Amino acid sequence: MLFKNDKNSETNFWLSYADLMAGLLFVFILLIGAIVVKSIVLKSNLASKENSLESSLQSLLLRDKEVQKLKKLLAARSAELNTTLDELHINKDALKLKTQEIINLNNILLSKNMKIDDFNDKIIIMQNLLDESNTTISEQNRKLQDYDNKVLILSNQLTNKEQTLKLKDEKLLKLLQAIEDKETQYDALVAKLQAQKAKIKSLTGIKIKVIAELKRSLKGKVTIDPNSGSLRLSSNILFDKGSAKLKNSAKKELKYVFINYVGALTANKNIKSQIDRIIIEGHTDSDGSYLYNLNLSQKRAYAVMNYLLTLKFTKKNHLKPLLVASGRSYLDSIRNKHGREIKSASRRIEIKFRLKNDDAMQEIDKILDNE
Repeated sequence: MLFKNDKNSETNFWLSYADLMAGLLFVFILLIGAIVVKSIVLKSNLASKENSLESSLQSLLLRDKEVQKLKKLLAARSAELNTTLDELHINKDALKLKTQEIINLNNILLSKNMKIDDFNDKIIIMQNLLDESNTTISEQNRKLQDYDNKVLILSNQLTNKEQTLKLKDEKLLKLLQAIEDKETQYDALVAKLQAQKAKIKSLTGIKIKVIAELKRSLKGKVTIDPNSGSLRLSSNILFDKGSAKLKNSAKKELKYVFINYVGALTANKNIKSQIDRIIIEGHTDSDGSYLYNLNLSQKRAYAVMNYLLTLKFTKKNHLKPLLVASGRSYLDSIRNKHGREIKSASRRIEIKFRLKNDDAMQEIDKILDNE
């Protein structure tokens, strides 16, 4: 059972983990979409700013060569951004995200977004300072070059992360395959256990079959307990109050029910082969001390057994080795549905049978019921 619980827990963990990954993938796709939109807007802003720069450069007769160089740099930067966007579109479907990698990529993308915003600010500053000096334009070109280097580094980092994710996805697939193999083995073990359990259940059902066979043989002549198959006789009929001497008037009735009950057990080969003991038990109510009632119940059980041993039926069927007697005091008193003792019913003699290996079968029943 512990093995089963561990497997269920592990399966639930991977299912929860898969759900988490699906959610994180959705969030990441939204982030990629936001970056794409931001890049398109940036591209549009760059085009607009490029037109503005062209207008400004046309009005400037001085530094024409530097302005042309800046335009080329801006065009190259736009092409690089387009290339980066294409790479992001190609790679986004191939990314198999893990929790820590998603967080790292998210931080990288947020950093890139912040750098793009910084770049826009730098472009505006560069436009405002174009008319002032050639030194300012050179400084802006240097900053653009630095940003190009940072974008290149970021691209390399994304490529490395993609390769890492691919390797971890392969490991995850192998792990899932191993889990499926374990589940197959577990299902086979469960099927085998169920078959063994059914086999044991069939063995423990022997007593039920014996009781059913006993009922059929008695045909209503004697009433027995439907659950235990025992025969109950009231002590009020067999004995006077506080006495262990069997009444003469009760012997005829006792002889009748005993011969019918035990005769049904011994006459049927299917039942007789399973009988280990025929037990005569004395029971009392809770009036008086335990030891007093134990002594009384034992004496009454012995009195009944001694009488039964004198019967020709007992001698003819060699029942003496099977008969045993015991007293139970008030340990097994009869109670109503509210838990209150029914004293008249508690004072009784029970004649019951015990099957071979009965104790072992009871233990097996308990184990199966617990499972």
